[in-house]
Amino acid sequence: MRELTPVLTFPPELLLKAQPVRAAIFDVDGVLTDGRIYISERGEEFKAFSTLDGHGLKLLAQGGITPIVITGRDSPAVRRRVADLGIAHAVYGAHDKLAAAQGVLQQLSLDWPALAAMGDDWPDLPLITRAGFACAPVNGHAEVRAIAHHVTSAPGGHGAAREFCDLLLMAANRYAALLHGHLVTLDATG
Repeated sequence: MRELTPVLTFPPELLLKAQPVRAAIFDVDGVLTDGRIYISERGEEFKAFSTLDGHGLKLLAQGGITPIVITGRDSPAVRRRVADLGIAHAVYGAHDKLAAAQGVLQQLSLDWPALAAMGDDWPDLPLITRAGFACAPVNGHAEVRAIAHHVTSAPGGHGAAREFCDLLLMAANRYAALLHGHLVTLDATG
């Protein structure tokens, strides 16, 4: 078996800024999806999710960083995706994302410096401005991108969340071990 050396890199100052992160909040529309909402004539809502992002969220949990979903909308599609990924902490239909985040932080006994947040639009600003580390997808709103510590090269719904997960795992010094674990088994346990 060939040894793999990680090829992915981030600037050292970015990794240093992200080191204290123990949990990460993700918005859904515009972050885990491309922001488009498909609605059938019967009112059914459809969304497309990236498998890269999904695997990144699973890796984040395996690496000891708690993934959290806080979204302003609620739909069966989002609930299904969150359940499929095994994300234990999620708030749906959150009109006040700050209050939702404070409740989850309290449950996890964490403070804002230990939290990362990824959002794409104005409703995410209360989280982005308080989190110890903030990220926006490249196709996010200009005001969010302007204050984020990191803007991804991938757009929302197309690998942006995975890039953020990889960055956080590298900052926590867990990326290489997870990569090597995948050389043996897909669930990285062996």
